[in-house]
Amino acid sequence: MLLIVVLLAILPATYAQNTTTKTPSEVLPDTLKTYTLPSVTVYGRRSEIVPAQTLSGEQLEKLSVVSVADALRYFSGVQIKDYGGIGGLKTVNVRSMGSQHVGVFFDGVQIGNAQNGTVDLGKFSLDNMETISVYNGQKSEIFQSAKDYASASSVYMVTRKPIFDDNRKNNLTLKAKTGSFDLANASALWETKLSDKISLSTNTEFMYTSGRYKFRYQKDGGYDTTEVRRNGDVRSLRAETALFGKIKRGEWQAKAYFYNSERGYPGAAVKKDYGISLLNEDRQKDRNFFVQSLFRKNLSTFYSLKVQAKYANDYMNYIMPPESTLEPMNNHYWQQEVFVSAANLFTITDWWSANLAIDMQYNHLDADGTDMFNAGFVQPRRYTVLSAAATSVQIQRLKLQGSLLYTFVTDESARNKAVAPDKNIFTPTIVASYKPFVKSDLELRAFYKKIFRMPTFNDLYYVQIGNRLLKPEYTTQYNLGIVYNKSFDKGIFTNIGIQADAYYNRVTDKIIATPTSNQLVWTMVNLGYVEIKGVDVGITQGFKFDQVIFNTRLNYTYQTAKDLTPEKDCGGSGGSDHTENFFGHQIPYIPWHSGSAIVNASYRSWDLNYSFIYTGERYMLGGNIPENYIQPWYTHDMSVTKNFQIKKSTFKITAEINNIFNQQYEVVKWYPMPGTNFKINLILVPMFEIVKDG
Repeated sequence: MLLIVVLLAILPATYAQNTTTKTPSEVLPDTLKTYTLPSVTVYGRRSEIVPAQTLSGEQLEKLSVVSVADALRYFSGVQIKDYGGIGGLKTVNVRSMGSQHVGVFFDGVQIGNAQNGTVDLGKFSLDNMETISVYNGQKSEIFQSAKDYASASSVYMVTRKPIFDDNRKNNLTLKAKTGSFDLANASALWETKLSDKISLSTNTEFMYTSGRYKFRYQKDGGYDTTEVRRNGDVRSLRAETALFGKIKRGEWQAKAYFYNSERGYPGAAVKKDYGISLLNEDRQKDRNFFVQSLFRKNLSTFYSLKVQAKYANDYMNYIMPPESTLEPMNNHYWQQEVFVSAANLFTITDWWSANLAIDMQYNHLDADGTDMFNAGFVQPRRYTVLSAAATSVQIQRLKLQGSLLYTFVTDESARNKAVAPDKNIFTPTIVASYKPFVKSDLELRAFYKKIFRMPTFNDLYYVQIGNRLLKPEYTTQYNLGIVYNKSFDKGIFTNIGIQADAYYNRVTDKIIATPTSNQLVWTMVNLGYVEIKGVDVGITQGFKFDQVIFNTRLNYTYQTAKDLTPEKDCGGSGGSDHTENFFGHQIPYIPWHSGSAIVNASYRSWDLNYSFIYTGERYMLGGNIPENYIQPWYTHDMSVTKNFQIKKSTFKITAEINNIFNQQYEVVKWYPMPGTNFKINLILVPMFEIVKDG
C-alpha cells in the first residue's frame, strides 16, 4: 500500500511537459509564479453557496493564537472543547452536532482517527498555515473526493505554497517565540525552486512549555485561594516536506508530515477535594506520520481528473502512574490508514458540470496495555468504499447543486471475534443560491443535507463497554441564509461583507453511554435525539483614514440544542434519578450566546491587533441544574507588530498580551484556563541574492 502512495507521488513528475498553457478554473493557479496572498483574497470573497468562514495569510499571523484550535474560536457556530492546560486536548464542534461529525482536512485529504473519531486540533501549529476554513454542509465546489461529501461540517487547513518573487530561487523564514509558561518555540521554513516546474518546501518546528500557570478557585469554605496548574508541559517536534510541480494543464503535489510529542495531562481541578488532582501525573506520547499526494489534470475541455492518495501511521502511549490512580494504566495504540481517491469532473456545458468520485480506505487498530486491553481486544480492521455523484447547474442568477453519497463499510477482526454488521447507506445533499438583483451583491442561499457518522472502534469494540450492534448516528441539516459583499473605490470604506444563516439540525440515533443492570458497567447505545436551532451572523468591514487602514471582523451565534430523547421524558411524574429535569434541556457545553470580534489597525510599518471572545452560560453533564452550571467567560487579547527592513532582509517583532484582564474561566468544568500571559515573536526573512535566469 505504501508503494502505491509513493508511486502516485512520483508518477506525475515523470510525465511533466515543457510547454505550459493557461490553467482552467478547475485547476489551481500556477503557485510557482503567482503571488499567493492575492489569490487567497479573491477566493475568500467569492460567493459561497454554503455557509463558509475563512481566515488566511496575515489574518492568522496577527491573531494572538498558537494552534488551529485557538484560531477556530473566532468562527461563528463553532465550539472548542478545551481541557485546560497548554497541552490539553482540544476538539471542535460545529453547530452542536458533535466533534465526530466534523471532518478535518489537511491540504485536501482528511485526517482520520478510526479509534475515537475526533482530531486534537491543538497539535496543529499555525506556523506554516496559509488558510483555515470552516464549511457547514460541504464545500461549494463539486470537483472533490467522496470524503469531502461525507461530513456534516468540515475544517480545511491549507499550508503555504512556495512563492518566488524577482527571479529568486530560494526563500528562508526563521521564527522564534518566547513568553509565559517557559515557552520556547522555534521554526524554520526553506523553499527552493528546483526547476521552472518543480519547487521544494521544508518546514520544521520545535516547541516546549512547562504549562505551569496560576489560577484561582473557591474552596467549600467560601474563600478564594490560588494554586498552580501542574503537569501541563509539552515537548513537540514537527517536520514537513513537500514537492510542488506543474504539468501541462495541471499540477501535482507530494507531502510528508511527521509529528512527535510528549505531554502531561493535569487532570480536573475538583474543587471539593482539590488535593487529589494535584497528584495527577497522566502522560501521553504521540507519534504521527503520513505521506500524501495529489495529481490534478485537465485532460480536455470536457474532462478533468484528480487523484489523491495517503498513508498514515499513528502511535499513542497513554500512562496513568500508580501515584495518581488506584488502577494504573500503560496503554499503547497503533493505527494505520491507507486512502486512495479518484474524482472525475465532466464539464458538459458552460452552465452544467458533473463529478463522479470513488474513494477506498483501510483502517487498522491494534492496542496493548496493562488494563482491559490485553487479551480481549478485537483488533479491528475496517474497509470503506465511498462513491459520490454530484452535479452543478447555473441558470442565470440561480445556482443549484446536488449530490448523492453511497457508503459501504465492513469490519473484520484479527482475532476472529464478532464484529459489527456491514453498512450500505445512501445520503443526499441539495444546495441552492439565488441572486435576486442583477446589479446587487446580495445573494440568498439554502441547503439540505443528510449524513451520518460510523460508530468508532471505541464505540463498537472497547472491552466491556463497546456495542458491536450500534447503528450509525445521523444528522439532518436545513439552512437558509443571506450574503452581501460590497467593495468601494472611493470614501473611507473599502469593503463590507455580511452573512447571516438560520439553521435547524436533527441528530438521531445518537450514540451515548448508559449504565447496564450493573451500575458499575456502562455500555454504548443508540438512544439520544437532539434538535438544534440557531442563527450565525458574521460581519467584515474595512476602512481607511489617510495612511491608517482598519479591518474588523464580528461574529455572533445564538443556539438552542435540546435533548429530546423520549426515554428522558418522565411527563413530570418525578423519580429518584431526576431524569425529568433532562428532557428538553440544553445539551452539555453548548452556550445560548457566543461571539467574537477582531479589530486590526495598520499604519506604515506598524500593526495593532485586538481580539475578543465571549462564551455565554452553559451546563455540563445532562441536566440544566445549578450543580451543572458554568459561568460565561470572555477574554481580551492584544498584539503590536513592528516591521523592519535591515539591508535587504525583513525583520518583524510582535509583542502579545493575552487575557488582558486576567479572567478566571473554564471552557470545560474543573479545567481552569490560563490568566494573563505574554509572548514575544520574532520573524526574520533573509534576502538572498537574485539569480537571473539565462
